[in-house]
Amino acid sequence: MSKQDRRGGHRPMGGPMAMMKGEKARDFKGTMKKLINYLKTYTVSMIIVLIFAVGSVAFSIAGPKILGKATTNLFEGIIAKISGTGNVDFNYIGRIMIILIALYLTSAIFSYIQGWIMSNISMKVSYNFRRDISEKINRMPLRYFDGTNHGEVLSRVTNDVDTLSQTLNQSLSQIITSVTTVVGVLVMMLTISWQMTVVALCIIPVSMLLILSIVKRSQKYFKQQQDFLGNVNGHVEEMYGGHLVMKAFNGEKNSVDKFDKMNDKLFGVAWKSQFLTSIMMPLMNFVGNLGYVAVCILGGYLAAKRTIEVGDIQAFIQYVRQFTQPISQIANISNILQQTAASAERVFEFLAEEEEIPEAANPVKLEKVDGRVDFKSVKFGYNADKTIINDFSASIKPGQKVAIVGPTGAGKTTMVKLLMRFYDVNEGAIMVDGYDIRDFSRKDLRSMFGMVLQDTWLYNDSIMENIRYGRLDATDEEVKSAAKAAHVDSFVHTLPKGYNMVLNEEASNVSQGQKQLLTIARAILADPKILILDEATSSVDTRTEVQIQRAMDNLMKNRTSFIIAHRLSTIRDADLILVMQNGDIVEQGTHNELLARGGVYANLYNSQFETTQVG
Repeated sequence: MSKQDRRGGHRPMGGPMAMMKGEKARDFKGTMKKLINYLKTYTVSMIIVLIFAVGSVAFSIAGPKILGKATTNLFEGIIAKISGTGNVDFNYIGRIMIILIALYLTSAIFSYIQGWIMSNISMKVSYNFRRDISEKINRMPLRYFDGTNHGEVLSRVTNDVDTLSQTLNQSLSQIITSVTTVVGVLVMMLTISWQMTVVALCIIPVSMLLILSIVKRSQKYFKQQQDFLGNVNGHVEEMYGGHLVMKAFNGEKNSVDKFDKMNDKLFGVAWKSQFLTSIMMPLMNFVGNLGYVAVCILGGYLAAKRTIEVGDIQAFIQYVRQFTQPISQIANISNILQQTAASAERVFEFLAEEEEIPEAANPVKLEKVDGRVDFKSVKFGYNADKTIINDFSASIKPGQKVAIVGPTGAGKTTMVKLLMRFYDVNEGAIMVDGYDIRDFSRKDLRSMFGMVLQDTWLYNDSIMENIRYGRLDATDEEVKSAAKAAHVDSFVHTLPKGYNMVLNEEASNVSQGQKQLLTIARAILADPKILILDEATSSVDTRTEVQIQRAMDNLMKNRTSFIIAHRLSTIRDADLILVMQNGDIVEQGTHNELLARGGVYANLYNSQFETTQVG
């Protein structure tokens, strides 16, 4: 993954600042419509969430007003007792306490239910998005992945889906409760005193000015923090990935010095961003406290005039405290939605990418594969305006060993990709046993082939399971038999735990030659009718190459084999050698015939032979 991809993988978490720097969607309205349509399946659940969220807030808001009644009763009862005209009505206060407990308990239950349902919805949406993306990846043409950074695809599955999940699970509920709280609290404040409400509302513009001024200053530091964090992560990964080379060239000091400089920059901007974030709440509390002072003075004045009751002042102060937090949350709603839309847009763009050409309506199914392959005037280019295979025609009989040779860029590997139908030809046709490969289902077509590539692919599992990947239903004995044929068995017993040894993520706990032998064992286990060997022995030492050649000679008996090789000494016994140059077959024949002709193949072979002799 590139540094840029890693940089995009880190998002500042929490607080207004985090939301302020969210990426914006190019088509906000269109994306939100798609997202709403995607969520239509959960309409009933969403309505239930809305009802319970509103209910939870409503029960919570009613509390201070009712508590104010108890406060008023207590105050008036104490005054009456002092004056000798009455006593405190503790029964009335007790009933109010029971009502309050019931209200807050109901509010908590409603909040729990809506949170549980919302979490369920968000996890299902995340699950469905990841499933859709995974299925989409398997329907995408190889062309897309050749032109797209792998980190970019990974980001759609992780970062973007996570952002959507967090928004649905937390922010959407927060939006509902914040709006309901602001409206409900404002109504309750107005029922107590419109004069006190006006004074309380004066706090809002002052608070918002403070928030905006801090956000404006800190936003650039958050941006720099993410950039420097990406640089630090990239440097660490590069140094770790290439630590052998770094140590070999005594680059430790230079690496540490470079890291220290990056770390110092990160420290500087991170300190500033975090400091500016940390002073927001103290400033908000300071302004809020000024508001409380103003409300208390005005409330005391109105109580003295008997315009309002003492308990109403206490209730009003509670409402003011409840009013400020959702105001800040509402201020971030547009940023939350922009960030959500940006992530949803990227996911929907990926899901809308062009897919592979649909399978044939009635695919051909062969009971027996002979292995005859015909290339008929094949023409192909990765881009429509640049053809790299001009007019490729060849007929390969069942069981023939065919070598494809030529200089770099001649189109050798491209022919293999076309044969496996990773790409479709622009013109002409490729036939297997007389049928156009486009008439087969891709699964049936690819099951006819076994591949061993120059770039080995092994995954984080045991050696046994890596070989078994060639045929998942193979028994342990069949796996070991294939391993013996590929000369894997001879070195496996020298490894810790043998066949049960787990390869690490980079498969660096076995040698390059051993990795190649494992992929060959996998191909042997698959027992295909047609073999493709793309530089299969290029990373293997001479002694191991001899072992592989012997195993391959046995394996290729009665099988059609395509061998792409730069090392021409390995294909001298091929039944047919196709010499490619600039996308065309310029020569074809056996090794001796082509040498006698003295053309392109003879020049290639002699140049390699001379190089070997000089070496």
